[in-house]
Amino acid sequence: MADSGTAQRRLRGATWPVQRSLDKIPVLQPLPETVRRELEKRCVWKEYKSDEQIIDRESESRDVYFVVGGVVRIVNYSYSGREVSYDEIRAGGMFGELSAIDGKPRSASVVSIKRSLIASLAPEIFKKAMREHPEFAVSVIERLASIIRASNERIMDLSTLGAYTRVYAEVLRLARTLAKEDADSALIDPLPVHSDLASRCGTTRETVARAVSDLIKKGIAEKQGSGLAIKDLWGLKDIVEGGDEG
Repeated sequence: MADSGTAQRRLRGATWPVQRSLDKIPVLQPLPETVRRELEKRCVWKEYKSDEQIIDRESESRDVYFVVGGVVRIVNYSYSGREVSYDEIRAGGMFGELSAIDGKPRSASVVSIKRSLIASLAPEIFKKAMREHPEFAVSVIERLASIIRASNERIMDLSTLGAYTRVYAEVLRLARTLAKEDADSALIDPLPVHSDLASRCGTTRETVARAVSDLIKKGIAEKQGSGLAIKDLWGLKDIVEGGDEG
């Protein structure tokens, strides 16, 4: 693995300069700055290429990971070998905390979607910080609670919504995570490929393509390069709540 100086030189030459800092990881904000600096020193920093595996579900590692730059995808595989995409985690996010906390095997694999800088932290250091800083522990708990809520919403969507509306609901969820406070627009970039959206929504790639196209025709969204710009979040919310199937 490259030393810190080599990593910094590579990053400075990239189109996305990324600092080796944990300051922009929201879940770590309750920690004093001195503690974050100490954690930075204890982290293992690694840059991943697009489509490179970060965690294998069968891995013995129990580290927790912070996405400092880039985007990663959480995936699993059915018994038939079909890839199922759970979620995408962008810069500022965290993954691997379940195994770090309970010491049990990984529940999924993680792959980089684009060039990413990842900081990994040993589980004993992570749990020590939780024990010594209750505000940080609460921050981790709140994050886990948000994951459970999102999972419950998806279960409800799969049980009650039509295929098109499930796609609209997933697009709305993605947009909300990227929208600025009180904003009525957001840019999802990159937009997950249709097969990934289909696996999350329990539908087909063709249905996803038609649903996205429908949002563009309605003036709710427009394509922007590899992304999808949502121009009217409130309008999209109304469509989802109304169960509009196109």
